Amino acid sequence: MNFLRQSLALLRLNLEGLTARAGAVLTILIGVTCTVGVLVSMLAMGTGAHRQALGNVRDDIAIVTSRGTRGLDSSVSRDEAATVADLPGIARGSDRRPLIGYESVVIIEGRRRGTGVRVFFPLIGTSSTVTQMRPEMIFTAGRMFHPGLHELVASNPCIRTFTGFELGAKREVRGVDWTVVGHFDQGNSMQCIVLTDAETLMTVFSRNAFTEVSVRLKSPADFEAFRAALEGNPALHLEAKRERDAVEEGFKGFSAILNFAAYFVGAIMAVGATLGAVNSLYSIVDARRRELATLRAIGFGSGPIVVATLAESMLLALPGALLGAALAWVFFHGMAVSPFGYSFRLTVTPSLAVLGVAWALGMGLVGGLLPAWRAGRVPVTTALRAT
Repeated sequence: MNFLRQSLALLRLNLEGLTARAGAVLTILIGVTCTVGVLVSMLAMGTGAHRQALGNVRDDIAIVTSRGTRGLDSSVSRDEAATVADLPGIARGSDRRPLIGYESVVIIEGRRRGTGVRVFFPLIGTSSTVTQMRPEMIFTAGRMFHPGLHELVASNPCIRTFTGFELGAKREVRGVDWTVVGHFDQGNSMQCIVLTDAETLMTVFSRNAFTEVSVRLKSPADFEAFRAALEGNPALHLEAKRERDAVEEGFKGFSAILNFAAYFVGAIMAVGATLGAVNSLYSIVDARRRELATLRAIGFGSGPIVVATLAESMLLALPGALLGAALAWVFFHGMAVSPFGYSFRLTVTPSLAVLGVAWALGMGLVGGLLPAWRAGRVPVTTALRAT
């Protein structure tokens, strides 16, 4: 208990003297604020991209792909796709036909408005049932594409982001002119989505297999029965995933890149800020050597001095952490960005703010170790010589 009382008394004494050490305190505050602000802002990219990716995910949609493949590597033959339509648990439309979408995906090139920068994004061949499977898909201009024709429909973010998506515009794909006949919104998605008839797209690209098959179930509870029937059929080399799981899996690579960049830059800034904090704390300890020696002489132990100095270092980092997280939210929350052609809004969440505070406290702890050790080893003779 004596140890704790001494530590608290020393910490109170340290904090009361902060105004006399305003320069050193300000150096620590600025360094931590900048580090946490940058870290939280960059991590907000991953959070925003993840939220965008899952924004229109439906719990009653199942994605069927060839077993053990990912993304564009998947291949579902026409015979397999036809068999999928007969499996249990699939919802039916107003025409009593199964709500199933056959998709074929190719990559096309676009030019960003204003800059002309070349960006690649997917052209998705799909079935005309897509509007029944995705009721959040609402046309704002034009109409749906007609099967068998070289027609495209594009989401409104395509028009805002890229050139050549106005109604009636012609886009060359594989040497063929395709006409943009409709614009639509799909929930709150900021992604450029371009759709066309799957069979027409496969004919142009000489394909005979779909990339994947999407199925709308009667209810989310029917997924397990659907998957069991699919994967239990020895003639099918397919697997089914909930749409949420499929999107999460496909998003992992992009998320890893964003998080690596955030932590890499954050770590570099943290090293710089921590070194600055170490220098500032060293200067504080050196300026208080006589005071610390006097405290040792009147009975304060070196342990409480070390603990009080470490606590002071961490407490000095706390305001910077809170300020950095607040600035990240004020200046970057909701900002629209498009790295690698993928559009989303930065999202600063409470969990990111907590992470920023923890990061700052870790900086304070590491930065205070050596100065605290030095403070605890100030010899008593320093006070006696001063006397």
